[in-house]
Amino acid sequence: MSASAALGEWIMGLDIGGTKTAVVAGDSLGGVLHRDQFPTEPARGFSDVYARIQRSMARVASHMGSSPHAVSVSIGGPLDVRRGIIKSPPNLPGWTDIPLKEMLSREFPVPVFVEHDGNAGALAEWYFGAGKGFRNIVFVTMGTGFGAGLILDGRLYRGTSDVAGEIGHVRVAEEGPDCYGKAGSLEGFGSGTGIARLARTMYPALWGEDSTVIDVEESYRGGSREAASVFSRAAIGLGRGLAIVADMLNPERIILGGLGMRLSESLVRPAMRIYEAEALPGARNVCEIVPAGLGERIGDIAALCAAYDQGALLAP
Repeated sequence: MSASAALGEWIMGLDIGGTKTAVVAGDSLGGVLHRDQFPTEPARGFSDVYARIQRSMARVASHMGSSPHAVSVSIGGPLDVRRGIIKSPPNLPGWTDIPLKEMLSREFPVPVFVEHDGNAGALAEWYFGAGKGFRNIVFVTMGTGFGAGLILDGRLYRGTSDVAGEIGHVRVAEEGPDCYGKAGSLEGFGSGTGIARLARTMYPALWGEDSTVIDVEESYRGGSREAASVFSRAAIGLGRGLAIVADMLNPERIILGGLGMRLSESLVRPAMRIYEAEALPGARNVCEIVPAGLGERIGDIAALCAAYDQGALLAP
């Protein structure tokens, strides 16, 4: 346990995603001291999910034996970062204009910081992972939803209205899964939700409404030509999207989280062929595309990063 945690100064981090929610206790050095996790199940409605978040926070505080020094949240956008208002993330349907920061402040009377999960992931990789030592990186979330966090010229870039990095909304094809409000968006080809919908559309006899990207991947590993065809189609959209990012932002590294770490053979490798054909040589030659250096720990550490960045709570 770090010195700050021993003195009772610890941070409670919330990683709220469309599939799972984790509540962690962390220190000022990026260490995770304790964690609690449960399935988000957003279809049950915000009130039900928030009640389970409250219970999970109480369990973590009880384990730590004290109240946190701050509360830090990583959650999908779009959102108002300063006010901590959640504005209908596509992976959390029904979470419309939720004043999450205000609500959490009633749970614990300490500073509360809320950040887009793409930004939080970018900060985590920049502080501790594959982005450490670089000035220009893009971290790509590839989970239930699809987005990005931008570190440009050595600082987090949110944009004018906190929607910088919402690359899942970019249209990369005339047709495709209807995700993030329109068919053919990058989210439809790079997220778990989108790839599962793509599989159902291409092969409705094989995959139904309850099928997930995990089911498609298992079929791929079993030698299914249909699953390989699904991933080949998804890879075209993903590769085009990564080329747009490289051409527009000219980063040193694009760091892939989520499915980008787990689907290397089926999705990332064919997407790289598209990326190499689409991206400008001047952008491609200086940009590495790599999996997240923090691996499966990234969600927990990203959950702490709003407090590190906005509250300057990261130890030097």
